[in-house]
Amino acid sequence: MSIDAAFTKENLDTYLKELGKEFRKLNGTKLHAEVILIGGASILANYGFREMTNDIDAVIQASSVMKDAINNVGDKYGLPHGWLNADFKKTGSFSNKLVEVSVYYKTFSNILTVRTIAAEYLIAMKLMSGRQYKFDLSDIVGILWEHQKKGVPISRADVDRAVTVLYGENACIPQISKSTIDDAFADGDYERAYLEIRENEKQAKSILLEFDNAYPGEIKAERIEDILKKAREKR
Repeated sequence: MSIDAAFTKENLDTYLKELGKEFRKLNGTKLHAEVILIGGASILANYGFREMTNDIDAVIQASSVMKDAINNVGDKYGLPHGWLNADFKKTGSFSNKLVEVSVYYKTFSNILTVRTIAAEYLIAMKLMSGRQYKFDLSDIVGILWEHQKKGVPISRADVDRAVTVLYGENACIPQISKSTIDDAFADGDYERAYLEIRENEKQAKSILLEFDNAYPGEIKAERIEDILKKAREKR
């Protein structure tokens, strides 16, 4: 789900804290809830290279009143309806194994446990998505970069293992994702690669916006790569 709100590392915790309070008020204290942050939200919680994300994808394990709690917090802060959602389950990056590879983040109001996704599994998810016009590719290199700076580098074997765990030995990873991570590991200069890929992603988004303005409703997922290729050739 694409939304207009900008979620940052700072306000993410504010919204989650409010969500815990609202869920506790509606649900009582007997049944606890668990939210596993996915994608951009998980990156915001754990890293510093992303300034924001426009959507909060999550695995939500809670009673039915969680939906009301989410919407009540949204109303309080002017967030779109369903600002925290599980729509990503309809995409190819979803895996039933995500719960198993999640790691503890924080607990709010003693009732809402929030978890995130471990680094190599986040990379695996981004590899599976491989969208050139989002932050999928730069996120891959950004995670590698931060772990390199911290002195706890992620190996290619770690990533390959994570892909297999989430998607099986015959996982169908997009070619652009394969090329991105192959080049990153071969070169080793993650900072340079990150900045270069981010610039390419911004350009891709601009190209698609221009195309959509010229040909409304004509952008289909299977056409995006061809649209970007032709536009870049013209430029």
